[in-house]
Formats: sequence, structure tokens, C-alpha cells
Amino acid sequence: MKMGFFIVLGIALLANVYVLWHVYQVLPLPTWGKWTVVGLMTASLVMMFTGIMGTFDRMPLWMASVTYDISTSWLIVFLYLLLAFVLLDLGRLVHIVPKMWLHDNAWTAGAITAVVAGLLIYGNLHYHNKVREPLELTTAKQLTKPVKVVMLSDLHLGYHNRKGEWQRWVKMINEEKADLILIAGDIIDGYVRPLLDEDMAADFRQLNAPVVACLGNHEYITGIDRSLDFYNRAGIKLLRDSTLSLGDLVIVGRDDRSKRNRKSTKQLLEGVDKSKFIILLDHQPYHLEESQHNGIDFQLSGHTHEGQVWPVSLLVHSMYEDAWGFCQKGDTRYWVSSGLGIWGGKYRIGTRSEYIVATIHGKQ
Repeated sequence: MKMGFFIVLGIALLANVYVLWHVYQVLPLPTWGKWTVVGLMTASLVMMFTGIMGTFDRMPLWMASVTYDISTSWLIVFLYLLLAFVLLDLGRLVHIVPKMWLHDNAWTAGAITAVVAGLLIYGNLHYHNKVREPLELTTAKQLTKPVKVVMLSDLHLGYHNRKGEWQRWVKMINEEKADLILIAGDIIDGYVRPLLDEDMAADFRQLNAPVVACLGNHEYITGIDRSLDFYNRAGIKLLRDSTLSLGDLVIVGRDDRSKRNRKSTKQLLEGVDKSKFIILLDHQPYHLEESQHNGIDFQLSGHTHEGQVWPVSLLVHSMYEDAWGFCQKGDTRYWVSSGLGIWGGKYRIGTRSEYIVATIHGKQ
């Protein structure tokens, strides 16, 4: 595990050196100008790593938010610069791209800057366009009446998704007039301090339907005790390897995979009334067959973000049986959400931010 981490870290650092070297080479600037740009890019990378180590929590809130946004946005800039320079280098190898294009070339530098800037602007606008996904679920099980459920995952509230943004989401959710709100983990991004400083728990209490949630891996990153304290303040019914009967529904909440000794789906369903419509909340969408084999009617998961940006989305789809959206295995239906919020820079390129409005219809 540790060896794998250091290998990945080493590859990432080498890739950054590769990109920064190319940036230095291509910029049509005097030496001091080249070093200034490379220095600012390096500072963004350093800020992100030091922030993860805890410096964000020691800054004033506004400064931490700005630093978080800039430093995590560098990851997206880096990704597209890496792709651009790899393509140009491949072009040089096959003698399509002249060497001069990569040395002190204003046209190359301008074109790359324009494309990356355009992608960031588009990605940010697209992130703020929350997609409402209607979902009709029918069942042969008895329901007194149709049940309307707003389903969410991966809010990632923190230094980037702050109180004003969360209040807009609360208004959007309340407009649905749902019977129930389900959240499949990662309500907290990684730092609970901004949620406490801005009293976001009070906004959770403004939601006009009961809120039931399971934990995600980021609640463990934050520190599980601090996360649990916030859930309690917010009035969220948290299911940690436990079940909750709500009228004609049974909600089953698995603890996150971060907890190694969490209960299995089979263990959680012992003693559960399977004549009721059973919904499983499980943050990370692994081993989907477990729900199928244990009589779950519907599973809501998140975690993948569908990769957030292309082409990372291609990698994520190769890693999961269902990386995003609806699927069905036997009589069990699933939705893996790409998330309402996001980790890091607020960009959606080739993916979307979404919330699901499900209506469950049964025999009456």
C-alpha cells in the first residue's frame, strides 16, 4: 500500500516536472517571466499539498477558500496541459509538429492558453447547472401512496461549496416538496471547519422533508468524530450499518468501506420486513451483486463523480461496473450518482452535477 502510494506520487511529480519544463520552453517571455509563471504554477501545487496537511484550517476563511480554489484548479489545468504537450511531442516524433512550435512560440502558447481557459470557463458554468434527473420506480410491493424521494450524493460542502451555494441547493430541493431526502455520503468535503463557522447545520434544518444519510469516505477523511457531531447538529438521521422503517419503505444504510469491519448487506437485512420496498444507501458502488442476492429493491450510491472531467471519466468507467447512472441486476435497480457537489476545482467537463427526483409507485 505504502509502496504503491510512493510510486503514484513519484509519477505525479515527474509529470508535473514534464509539464513545467514544457511551459518554460514554450513561453515567449524573458527568463524572469518564464520563471515567474513556472513559480506560480509550482506554488499552486505546493499550496494544495500543504492545505491537505492542515494549513487551510489555520487561514482566515476567505483566504482558505481562495487558496483551495486556486490550488485544486491547478489539477485540471495540469491535466489539459499534460495532454496538450504529450500530443505535441508525439507530433514531433512523427515529424508532423515542427520543433519551433514548442520553443518561445507565442502562437502555440496562446492557443494552449485559450483552449485550457475555454475548458475551465465551460466546466465551471456546467458545474453550476444542476441537472434534475426524474426517475420512476414501480414495484409489485404494497405502497399506501406514491412516494417522492429526492436522492443526493457527494455534496462536498466545505471551503469551495460554502453557505451561499448550499442555501441555493436547499431552495432547489425544497421546491420538489418531497416526502423524503436521501443522501449517499460525502456531505462534508474534507474540512468540517467551514461548515461550523458558517453554521450550515441550520440550513439542513430548513429542508422540508426528513433527511436520511449514510457515511462516505470523506467523512472519515474529515475525522469521523467531527463528522458525526455535524450530522447531529444538522438533524440528519444517519444510518451506520443500521436500518430505518419509514411507512412502506425500509432504508438500509451501510457504513463506508473506510470502516474495515462494517457489516455485510446480508447481516443488515436480518429481521427486516422484506414485504416493504427496501432502499440501500452505500456510498461506494462496489459488489453490486450483493444487493441483488439479498433482495434490495433499489440501491443509491455515489463516490465516483463519474471522474469529474474528461478523460478521467474514461478511467473511472473502466474501474466500476456502474460508474454513473441507472442499471439493473435481476429485480434490483441501481443509481450511481455523479454527485450534486464536487471535490476540488468546480469544473464539470464531460460529466454533470445532478440530483435525482424518484417517484416510487406500488400496489395500492
